Amino acid sequence: MGAIAAVPAHAQSSQASIRGTITDAGQAVSNSRITLINVNTGYRREGTTSTDGSYNFSAIGPGTYRLEITTANGVRSTDNFTLNVSQTAQLDLDVAAGQATDVTGQEPANGAEPGTEITAGGTEGGAGDIIVTGNRLQTLEGGEVGVTITQRLIEQLPQVNRNFLAFADLAPGVQFQTGANGNSSIRGGAQQSNSVNVFIDGVSQKDFVLKNGITGQDSSQGNPFPQLAIGEYRVLSSNYKAEFDQVSSVAITASTKSGTNEFHGEGFFDFTNQDLRAKRPTEKFNGTDKVETQDMQFGGALGGPIIKDVMHFFVSYEGKRQQQPVDIRPDNDAPISSLPSEYQDYFGSTNRDFNEDLYFGKIDIVPTDSDLIEVTAKYRNETGQNLNTGPAASETRTNVDTEELRVAGRWQHSTDNWVNELRVSYQDVKWAPQPTMFSNGYRFQQIDQNGDNYNRFALLQFGGSPNYQNKGQKGWTAQEDFTWTGFDRHTIKTGVKASWIKLNTQELNFFNPLYSYNSIYPGLSGFNDSVPYQVEFGAATGIGDTRVKSNNFQFGAYIQDDWEVTDRLTLNLGLRWDFERNPAYLDFATPADAVAAVSPENYPNLVNASYNINDFISTGDERETFMNAFQPRVGFSYDVDGTGTYTIFGGYGRSYDRNQFDFLQLERSGGAFPRRTFRFFSDDPLSDCTPAEASSTCLAWDPVYLTEDGRQQLLAGTENNGGGRELRFIDNDLKNPYSDQFSLGLRTSFDPIQIEVGYMRIVGKDGFTYILGNRSPDGEFFTPDPNSGAISSPFRFSPTGYGSILLGVNGLETHSDSGYLKFTKNYTPSSPWSFNATYTYTEAEDNGGSTYSFDYEYPEDYPFTRTLGVPKHRFVAAGSVDLPLDFSFSGRLTVESPTYVRGVISSADPFQRVIVDKEAEGNGDRWGKRQVDIALTKYVPIHLINDESRLRFRVDIINLFNDRNYVDYNGSPTDDTRTDASPTVFGERFGYNIGGNPPRTIKLTAGFSF
Repeated sequence: MGAIAAVPAHAQSSQASIRGTITDAGQAVSNSRITLINVNTGYRREGTTSTDGSYNFSAIGPGTYRLEITTANGVRSTDNFTLNVSQTAQLDLDVAAGQATDVTGQEPANGAEPGTEITAGGTEGGAGDIIVTGNRLQTLEGGEVGVTITQRLIEQLPQVNRNFLAFADLAPGVQFQTGANGNSSIRGGAQQSNSVNVFIDGVSQKDFVLKNGITGQDSSQGNPFPQLAIGEYRVLSSNYKAEFDQVSSVAITASTKSGTNEFHGEGFFDFTNQDLRAKRPTEKFNGTDKVETQDMQFGGALGGPIIKDVMHFFVSYEGKRQQQPVDIRPDNDAPISSLPSEYQDYFGSTNRDFNEDLYFGKIDIVPTDSDLIEVTAKYRNETGQNLNTGPAASETRTNVDTEELRVAGRWQHSTDNWVNELRVSYQDVKWAPQPTMFSNGYRFQQIDQNGDNYNRFALLQFGGSPNYQNKGQKGWTAQEDFTWTGFDRHTIKTGVKASWIKLNTQELNFFNPLYSYNSIYPGLSGFNDSVPYQVEFGAATGIGDTRVKSNNFQFGAYIQDDWEVTDRLTLNLGLRWDFERNPAYLDFATPADAVAAVSPENYPNLVNASYNINDFISTGDERETFMNAFQPRVGFSYDVDGTGTYTIFGGYGRSYDRNQFDFLQLERSGGAFPRRTFRFFSDDPLSDCTPAEASSTCLAWDPVYLTEDGRQQLLAGTENNGGGRELRFIDNDLKNPYSDQFSLGLRTSFDPIQIEVGYMRIVGKDGFTYILGNRSPDGEFFTPDPNSGAISSPFRFSPTGYGSILLGVNGLETHSDSGYLKFTKNYTPSSPWSFNATYTYTEAEDNGGSTYSFDYEYPEDYPFTRTLGVPKHRFVAAGSVDLPLDFSFSGRLTVESPTYVRGVISSADPFQRVIVDKEAEGNGDRWGKRQVDIALTKYVPIHLINDESRLRFRVDIINLFNDRNYVDYNGSPTDDTRTDASPTVFGERFGYNIGGNPPRTIKLTAGFSF
């Protein structure tokens, strides 16, 4: 056999690696056989030490292992030790009698002290003496910034929804966010959730169509994966290695559980309802009874051998049946009494239903000592209802069906100095929100006046929902990773990945027409529910297809060299390159009527515009695949004192993501089923449709327009023009978004405590947004508003017969600077408590951060202001401890400073537009957000199936102190004084909405394991 070089083999995305040096009384043990054995499955890897006694095993699944070393004096074995997901470990051993003193951090066997020798009298595999390992196993994290979420944390920490990602915010700069609708997402720094990626068993879960980063998480309160099937995961805030793709903020890599040589299983049932929670603020302050709600979660898992040491299985299932409370109420805290009595019954508390079923199965086969084969499958099926707290009545809810199938196979072949892994995976994902009723929709609004400014907000919406969509992705991925350890002090890893993914979308939004009424406004006597100021409805035009499909091809390649320059200095040098061919974008030909609509003859406003519309018009030949996604990634770590006590680390990396298909497809689908808008004469102060401005899309109201025949009459009046549809054009030279990441920090290890302090800077660029392409007759963007005289965007200067021109461009930018302090104490049997705490200070800013940027001419014109939803100060702490009588206690604390609100001030004197931000105020009786969660578990041994059989009874209390973390704030910067119309000023809280922050909630759990 060849020698294994002593190099810092960085683990691949979901796997671990271990290296070290074998000595005998201080002398290198060279050319000796060394075997790594998974003690639970029998999986083995063999190699030979090099001339300096070094060894290296890479691409190892997380688990419990031991090493066997064959020397001239026989076979020596270490005590068991554990490798975590994505961990790179160093384990140095001396096999001389009485000299074995190193290094795992695990509890020694048989109660022995580290550094002693135990004569075992022979062990499995023929090993004789046991080398008792101690507490100095080193984890080599390089320049990465992140945290490992162990199985202990997943099992012990309090939570309600069993989303395994809920603990990701223990990593610096990471937030796990839950909305008022129960939908959850991951966010890193100033970037949005679509920049996140999650890898499970090395397979990307990226959503290529929708906005929430990973498949199945858009508009869903479900979980992406059964928690019972997750072994552990690692959260990387920044500076990941070159193997990570399609991510520009947070990367999460998880490993799933596997079967072992013994049968193990478990089951659980969680329950909570309205009797086990405090009143929500709306119920408390309105003096109403609690609306009936219910949350049941249940599931089980089983794993074991099919053929001992050769083949194992693992299966799991988790189900969720939820009812969540929703408050139907007017916006802006308007009194319900302001509406006529026949509409008041729409308001009040109700709930929405959600059902989810998650299945996972895994088979692993070890046909030889050099091969490992794994096959996994996940199926997710859920039905939910999209209904949020606000003015939309219960009948406007949509049914959201989500279905996801993922199947993957992995073959790993290893030799002394290289490992090859081939992965093939298939995915089929569907997300389909559709109305629960098909009828006209109605929206009543109110206009308030504050000085010269008017504010319009919703009072009530009822009838059919306008939301009708069906979107998803389907296809195959092949991935090859090769790791070479044959060069002294180097681990070189290279890989390629190719995906053939069909993306599909269908948008029939406003299939149910929506009629909007200015029902209350200054100067109006009574309540207007008879004459709408506009109607919006979708209409098939025959221009293109409502279903947009794109057979995308994605390709990526990388090379990574982890180089141990000296015994103290390690460099991690990587380069990645990706590209994607998107035919729906590349081959798109702009419809002839759209080209004609913006021609100089029909729309001379663009003749003197500051942009060239021809840069956005495509014949199908102008566009090219973006080929410049080169991504250097460099990291380093330096052991200051040579003992691992103090380590300086840092790095730089560029990471490219991709443009979301849901944005790009609008260029095609916008012409096939466009939203048509017709306005009707009105004398309200915000009306831009009067008899003097009459046209085919601005006309007098007739009740016949409430019918399908009437809407066809409206369309007939526009048959010779665009019928008011929006015109969407996307830049022919579109780039992919990316981020540049920098980090620098210091890690200290005073066993069993690890402390880390560091700094991160992440700059995101080339984010996609739509800007307004309309221009005034002289080609300018800003013009005086005819009503107020204040500066305004040129919405009213649309091409004749069409709606606005929307231009898809790159230009969004985010800046995030974070300093953090992280404290870690891991659980061990001899020290049965754990504690993790992270404090992060963040300065985050962006130049808009929205899919639509209509306040300024170009994204670069926007001033940088505080990023919404990102607190300056954030502290997250979690811990657990074993108690007497088989009790266990755990807790979690989250404290955040207030987030920011943002608004736009437009004025006539001086003639300008200003974007302002302000820290939100008034979160109850304290500053910022606070939430304390605790859990108490009682284990009852029953020895029914085996000696490990036990029952589990648990109580979780979420938000122990019932802190009210409000989310509604006045976002109008013109409200600088209190008036009857504006009782709060800019940045102050109004209303009692707490969003996804629950009131005190008790969850009861019963479980069984063996």
